[in-house]
Amino acid sequence: MEHSGSRRAPARRTIALAVAAALAVTSVAVPFTATPAVAHAGSGWREVVVTGPAGAADAVLAAGGEVLASLPVAGGVAARLPGDARLDPRWLVAPQRELRVAATGTTDTTATATLRDTLGLPAGGGEGAGVTVAVVDTGIADVPDLAGRVAQRVDFTGTGAGDGYGHGTFMAGLIAGSGAASGGAYRGVAPATSLIDVKVADAAGSTDLITVLRGLQWVSDNAGQVQVLNLSLSSGSTLPYQVDPLNQALRALWNRGITVVVPSGNEGPEAGTVTAPGNDPLLLTVGGLDDGGTADRGDDVVGVWSGRGPTAQGDAKPDLVAPGGRVVSLRSPGSVVDTAAPQARVGTDYFRGSGTSMATAVTSGIAALALAEEPGLRPDSVKTLFTETTYAATGLARSAGGGSGGLDAARILDEAGEWRSQPADQAQTRDMATLTRDAKQWAALETALLDGDGNASAALWNALSPASRDWAARAWAQLDPAARAWAARAWAARAWAGAGEEWAARAWAARAWAARAWAADDWAARAWAARAWADADWAARAWAADRWSARSWAWIRTDT
Repeated sequence: MEHSGSRRAPARRTIALAVAAALAVTSVAVPFTATPAVAHAGSGWREVVVTGPAGAADAVLAAGGEVLASLPVAGGVAARLPGDARLDPRWLVAPQRELRVAATGTTDTTATATLRDTLGLPAGGGEGAGVTVAVVDTGIADVPDLAGRVAQRVDFTGTGAGDGYGHGTFMAGLIAGSGAASGGAYRGVAPATSLIDVKVADAAGSTDLITVLRGLQWVSDNAGQVQVLNLSLSSGSTLPYQVDPLNQALRALWNRGITVVVPSGNEGPEAGTVTAPGNDPLLLTVGGLDDGGTADRGDDVVGVWSGRGPTAQGDAKPDLVAPGGRVVSLRSPGSVVDTAAPQARVGTDYFRGSGTSMATAVTSGIAALALAEEPGLRPDSVKTLFTETTYAATGLARSAGGGSGGLDAARILDEAGEWRSQPADQAQTRDMATLTRDAKQWAALETALLDGDGNASAALWNALSPASRDWAARAWAQLDPAARAWAARAWAARAWAGAGEEWAARAWAARAWAARAWAADDWAARAWAARAWADADWAARAWAADRWSARSWAWIRTDT
């Protein structure tokens, strides 16, 4: 979990976003204060996101800076600071970074099986009514297949409605296109779903961290309108997910009941190529599969471009794979993508493309279907339902980057009822069984951490079952926000060093709370493991008072 500024190598940052929702259209122009990362090059000013305890805005002003936007969803503010300004270590200062949409595009005109066939959905149908998906992207063009689907448009770019790049329209079509211009052949996976167009990227397909966070803040402020958020974004950020403002914003939305779907990135096929925010163990991370141009699942393979795990912190990602190779969706006529690759056009209204952006949008659409069937499903249940109902194929093995396997929409809809709002004690029983099964491994991990054995800590963390690591991520996400902020400050105040196995060990230190407080008989004996997770004050009472504040941690303070 390296946090040393000297180790932040310039990285390719890309963003491929998607979302869906709508019936009656409302357009909202948000006051435009987005500031490109290069706006003050050479001026001595730097743009940042400041997160931590209450008072971040005051800290920025005291340092001679300017507050650009309040971002409660990320626990802080967007700001501009003088180049020599330094804030108290209580606050994490994350640099502004460029982001770009990043579907791979394709010139391959090989026949592609219809998306709904590959997913196991009937050719016809108008599924997804009553669910809204937020598409945080380059905008959504006004095209016939999306007539009546876009309920609201919100622009954070200052360029107005529409999609000058062509990416957001493609994603919206995969989610909720009616197929009207193709006789239903290229119908989206949830054609009755409503879309909200949250435009954060311009006609060049570029944006920045602050603009995206402003879009996510709007979603948070209007969380009651949104059930699914599709953010097909890939970023080269070296910040660990525990403190990266983008990850924190997405986690906050997840905790508010919004199912957040993100891609594994298009940096494959080597191991360790999953990008942020797909590196986050809490969120639903999707890789892309190529169906070989047939509806036969036996020939499905993971796309060569699809990012593979493990992540830098040792997590197994992606969670699953979905169709993303040579899929057909909507054109945005005259857009950058449309004019740059006329050979990818399919008829007059559609376009062919590849990437984990597409796989993410498909998965968001299926999440909308599941929620239309069972509105009470929480994000954790949606994720578990999806990963436990996947189909197997030789080319989709975990070792090949396939996660738990291929997304199976038909099985998800068949079994969604079994996941209807599981009582807290049932969910807790499942987790207790997982932790009991891994108790020895947790105990060994705690010992290695307390002994300061970095290599052993990394190896033992990697040896934990995916279910156990998923539990740790969910438990972290449910912590009291003040406790999370304190933990983030503790991590950010350190200068992280090391490489290779040591990198993984340091990264795991960010989660030492999981091993330190919950390993072996500690987690079983303590009140937290025995009580309902829905108890709102457990974090402040049982943890903040007893463990975080009063206890002295060995090796590295994580204070969580």
